[in-house]
Amino acid sequence: MSNEAKALKQQGGKKFDLQKLLTAGALIILFLFFFIYGVFGRNVNGATFISNILESAYFVGFLALGVTFAIITGGIDLSLGTVMMCGALVGGYAYNAWGWPLIGAMVLTVLIPVAFGLLNGILIARLRLPAFIATMGSMMIAQGLGSIITSVQTQRWPTAAETDGWFKTVFLKTESGFPTGIFWLVGFFLLAMFLLNKTKFGKYTFAIGSNEEAARLSGINTAKWLTLDYVVDGFFVGFAAIMYGATYTTVLPGTGNGLELQGIAAVVIGGTSLAGGVGSMSGTFIGVFIMAVLKTGLTSIGLQPQWQTFFVGVVVILAVLMDIYRQKSANKVKAA
Repeated sequence: MSNEAKALKQQGGKKFDLQKLLTAGALIILFLFFFIYGVFGRNVNGATFISNILESAYFVGFLALGVTFAIITGGIDLSLGTVMMCGALVGGYAYNAWGWPLIGAMVLTVLIPVAFGLLNGILIARLRLPAFIATMGSMMIAQGLGSIITSVQTQRWPTAAETDGWFKTVFLKTESGFPTGIFWLVGFFLLAMFLLNKTKFGKYTFAIGSNEEAARLSGINTAKWLTLDYVVDGFFVGFAAIMYGATYTTVLPGTGNGLELQGIAAVVIGGTSLAGGVGSMSGTFIGVFIMAVLKTGLTSIGLQPQWQTFFVGVVVILAVLMDIYRQKSANKVKAA
């Protein structure tokens, strides 16, 4: 590697690290503001406030970790929300109507999004459909399939008081309120970070996002690895479905539209470029908690859901503008 190339890499890394530092600082400021205002200004219970933040982060966190792989390749996954709900619906139906044991229903819940991830990967990597179109089609298929299989019936996952009450205890929180769900989120965050940073899979993911044609010409089987990116995405979406069932218990047919935007927004806020080739799991993790703090904090100060959506939209636009500025700065360095 030439000295010029090394300098360029170091400069790009510093800019990306600076963005992550700013994002982490924003998370701390937001948390302190809402915590102080809510707890001391509106008499919100501090432990409940933190618990609500964590519970808001669980399923969004898994969605965001999964779609980070797809976005780094330069793609997108609009099917996240409805595929997650399809998995939770069919898994719940297997448990309630077919009499499956809870473990079997959970396995099915994960396998359905993995299958959709494989479908998306084939459509995008093999059949060369634009990711936007392919995943939009999958989004509608998943929404319809969940309703068809369950006959448009609401499904329920076990509560703490029922026979399989361990489900809530293991995936959400204990009876004393200890947040066991955070261990699952952190564990899968570490897994995602390992896959992205320490494996051939992660290396090829960045290569495809930076320049897919150059990666192909260098000998990388881009179709294979791009398909695997969407399969891994589906795997994380499957666990998001389990966390959704543990958090909310009730799963409604025909829902899920819009939930994908929460996961994608967390990834963008965390600094992953929509142009591909740039991103990190640590940034996504921070973005997830910025989303969770905004949602919980705005509720704690009495703002209605429409205001929450408004402010999240503003934050996403600012994050994208920062990404555009970073790309322009990088292009100027290359031109020089």
